[in-house]
Amino acid sequence: MEQFASLDSLLLDNPLRDWLAALVIALAINVFVGALKWLSKARLAAIAQRTATPFDDSVVMAVGRTQQGLVLLVSLYIGSHYLTLPETTTPVLRGIAVIAGFCQLGLWGGAMIEFWIGRSKKRALEADPATATTLGAVKFMALVILWTMLLLLALDNLGVNVTALVAGLGVGGIAVALAVQNILGDLFASLSIVVDKPFVLGDFVIVDTFMGNIEHIGLKTTRIRSLGGEQLVFANSDLLKSRLRNYQRMQERRVLFRFGVLYSTDADELERIPERVREIIIAQQDVRFDRAHFCNFGASSLDFEVVYWVLDPDYVRYMDLHQQISLGIVRALRAAGVGFAFPTQTVHIESMPAERPAPAAPAPGSG
Repeated sequence: MEQFASLDSLLLDNPLRDWLAALVIALAINVFVGALKWLSKARLAAIAQRTATPFDDSVVMAVGRTQQGLVLLVSLYIGSHYLTLPETTTPVLRGIAVIAGFCQLGLWGGAMIEFWIGRSKKRALEADPATATTLGAVKFMALVILWTMLLLLALDNLGVNVTALVAGLGVGGIAVALAVQNILGDLFASLSIVVDKPFVLGDFVIVDTFMGNIEHIGLKTTRIRSLGGEQLVFANSDLLKSRLRNYQRMQERRVLFRFGVLYSTDADELERIPERVREIIIAQQDVRFDRAHFCNFGASSLDFEVVYWVLDPDYVRYMDLHQQISLGIVRALRAAGVGFAFPTQTVHIESMPAERPAPAAPAPGSG
């Protein structure tokens, strides 16, 4: 009876029995969550090893971020409902529980963000290190947005009027955005490059009158190593606004060229030239013949136009093939006795008729 009487003794206007009950409830919730965390992590890890989908791996990582200390703070608030506490104490405990709960949500959300961006970053490191650098900035921005939203939600649950705060942040954000609009424009342009991938490291591109290989893609600038050896630096926003030609994405190259022969060439020989050109082109590897025609009466030549496709996008390979084709045309036409035309002018000088002597004027007084 003394033991039961001792449990009925009051502590802060609550019997010890109620304090023990509240503590048992809090500890039971904490132990249950801990056991659930351990079982979920073990089972999900086993499932993740058997599946190829990355979603279960992200859940395992998020579950592993569960903090028992934060769970304990929430469970203590739940257990406090079994007690009669002063009016000033309950809001404090509720505020601690709200902060702990939103912190735990932030840890779970942060783990998911880190997993997915880390997975993309790992793949990018193998092919495009610059993209991996930009993904680090994406991760930072995503975490900032996540924790900002959770902070606003936590303040709203604590009774703080966040409307004025959000409005103030909006006005301040506009002012900051106007001050750093160029930097933000380049930053979002870099994100667009990462997502859309108009070019990657190593691509040969031409931007306006500049050309070279992509050497670095940063948060603000992209650097190109020109053919002359110097480094060209472009702002990402300016680069996306420009007309950019990416030769690395070329699958085959269309080649058009012309040559002219002498006007003295026989008509039958002119008719045979397109067939000779076709035979020379189709004899080459990695080449698809398109057409060859006598196309124009030039100022000093009879002009032919030839079109063919190089099936290999490599520029050196194209130059090698074009050289072989050009030499073949030169040899074939010389063997046929056809001469290549070059700019000439022929001046025709026509003899002027001799002037007749003027008739002699009659002598004065002659009649």
